[in-house]
Amino acid sequence: MSGDGKDGSYCTICGGIPPDQIKIKKIAIDGKETGIDRLDWILLDVYGLGLHNEDAITDELVKRVMKFNYIPTKKIAEYREALLREYKMLRPDDIARIREEMTRDT
Repeated sequence: MSGDGKDGSYCTICGGIPPDQIKIKKIAIDGKETGIDRLDWILLDVYGLGLHNEDAITDELVKRVMKFNYIPTKKIAEYREALLREYKMLRPDDIARIREEMTRDT
């Protein structure tokens, strides 16, 4: 269902992301369940940076989330709060699970 790899991976039917490559996790943002594509991977990437300042952590989370997801300008503060909350909930077993999933998917 995807291209030959030379031009990246894409759906040969619609030209978008192949369904098997969409990794969406739902989190509460402003009281509404919202899907964030590749959130687990993003959390792990930012965790690996070893940042300690909450603003720096949140900036990195938002920057990376915006590569795969649309964030409405009017809701940026709510997204920042929700993403930081998810980051703070990361535990060692979560990190191990995400790494295992990433290894399996490659």
